Amino acid sequence: MVYITGDTHGDFSRFTSPAARRLKKGDTLIVCGDFGFIWDGGKREAAQLKKIGKLPYTVLFLDGRHENYDLLRDYPVTEWNGGKVQTIEGNLMHLMRGEIYTIEYETYFAFGGGESPDPSLRAGARTWWEEENPTEQEMIAARRRLEEAGNKVDFILTHEPSGKARGYMSGRREPINGVNLFLNTLEDTVDFQRWFFGCLHLDKPMSKRHLAVFREIVPVHEAASKR
Repeated sequence: MVYITGDTHGDFSRFTSPAARRLKKGDTLIVCGDFGFIWDGGKREAAQLKKIGKLPYTVLFLDGRHENYDLLRDYPVTEWNGGKVQTIEGNLMHLMRGEIYTIEYETYFAFGGGESPDPSLRAGARTWWEEENPTEQEMIAARRRLEEAGNKVDFILTHEPSGKARGYMSGRREPINGVNLFLNTLEDTVDFQRWFFGCLHLDKPMSKRHLAVFREIVPVHEAASKR
């Protein structure tokens, strides 16, 4: 079974929660950005990464606004289930931007990254990296892979929502950034069942096909069956 959750921000208790303990060998848990366990490169962090890599299920994550990209780029890039990944430790892998993976006979398009609203403040504190912003080349490559797949995947996984999904947030004025606008182009051209994203720190269906995830661990098939 494949499960989806939102930003973990380096909080190891997310992997010891009652919901996480229900996952078993052969399952897959996907974190939609802001994984946060690759941050300071310290001994405690290394021990936590080893623990995650030794969990009985596979843990995959997208990058988000709060990752240390200087550390992340040093991990080796390999092929896994049809797309490029960085293997971090054991069963722990980073899903790279614009790749398509086949998991349990279904396809998942992943596109991490985001656009922080406060880069100047965070840059001064050395907690912001320019690499959080997807490049034009990454966007072009992502569109090319989707075109090669016939512009059809089962699930879309992102950190940021599309601008359209942000529009479902009644009562909240959310600024639209360049990543949201790029993701809008996928809304218009890609056939998909369900779209999961983190970033908003909400556990909430935004529409029949868009689901904001945060602390809950959502079975992907159960979510898809609610369409």
